[in-house]
Amino acid sequence: MTQGEPVCGVDKAATRGHPSYLWREGQERRLAMVLRWAPLQGKRVLDVGCGVGVYAAAFGRYTPQAFGIEVDSARAANARERGVEVIQAAGEALPFRVGSFDLVFSHEVIEHVRDDAGAAAEMARVTASGGRVVIFCPNRWYPWETHGHYWKGEYRFGNTPIINYLPDGLRNRLAPHVRAYSSRRLRRLFSRLPMRVVHHTQIYPGYDNLTARRPRLGRVLRRLTYLLERTPLRILGLSHLLVLEKLPAGEGDS
Repeated sequence: MTQGEPVCGVDKAATRGHPSYLWREGQERRLAMVLRWAPLQGKRVLDVGCGVGVYAAAFGRYTPQAFGIEVDSARAANARERGVEVIQAAGEALPFRVGSFDLVFSHEVIEHVRDDAGAAAEMARVTASGGRVVIFCPNRWYPWETHGHYWKGEYRFGNTPIINYLPDGLRNRLAPHVRAYSSRRLRRLFSRLPMRVVHHTQIYPGYDNLTARRPRLGRVLRRLTYLLERTPLRILGLSHLLVLEKLPAGEGDS
């Protein structure tokens, strides 16, 4: 699910991002956040853009009705190897009926799709009345762009400081392959849909790679930045966590 046409010679790290390959403390923490706002026991769950299926497989601890959507055939195959039932499709055209799922989950995916408003509308459409949509996606005010950038026509993978603080025109020239959302822009995707915001915050990273290399430093950073999530400085967090609930038919109509 790419934001636009891939640039010649650029791999999926640019156009589709890296999915979660391993299950570590950071993923377990995010799963706990999902469970807080959307209990999974016995529910029908859809992971939109499931990658290699680590979250969809984890949802299987709580419900046998966890499914995945993934546009990339190789990643979909990897998810199936984990025991996840996956359909290959784009997030802007989910092959399900209205109200099919109690929870629709999107983890660091909507920033990559061609049409984020269309993907948001599809997530809302397939959510049952009273069901919830849980989204994690990049925060515009995090000091680093984590998806790499282009410079002189060449893609450079890695964390790049300051890019997200630039005006849109310049920011989008340096990172045309991925979006980063302000709170207003993210919520605007759902403002005309039959959804209400249940919870919205920003969260800091889990520092799993750093903790594996330098355990003490990683633990200190976790403690410090997780405390910041309880303060106004959460606005500088890595990702948005947005939880929405589907309104009953007729509610929210203008």
